[in-house]
Amino acid sequence: MSTTTLSSIVIDCADPAALAAFYAGATGWRLTDGDADFAGLEGGPVSLGFQRIDGYQGPGWPADGKHVHLEFKVPDVETAIKELTALGATVPAFQPGGDSWTVLLDPEGHPFCVMGG
Repeated sequence: MSTTTLSSIVIDCADPAALAAFYAGATGWRLTDGDADFAGLEGGPVSLGFQRIDGYQGPGWPADGKHVHLEFKVPDVETAIKELTALGATVPAFQPGGDSWTVLLDPEGHPFCVMGG
């Protein structure tokens, strides 16, 4: 098998531009593409893409089944949570990570985690 390189992660959503703006604010990455159907960010180890799906509904948390989620290392978890909630993230009641990580939900309900690093 030839070498395979992960180049991007694409997230289904209702509003690509709005979700890309949230993650740009969260990461400091730059918007590379943006229209009603797709928006992209670059600046990390892989690019992030957001594609519009008609009638999209977030995955819910906690929900049965497996979902892909993003994990971010941050210098200070409490500060990151304050900054991310100011951008539109929410902190759900169910937190399975104890002191190891904190689950947040982006503005469309996709779970993601922040941990000290």
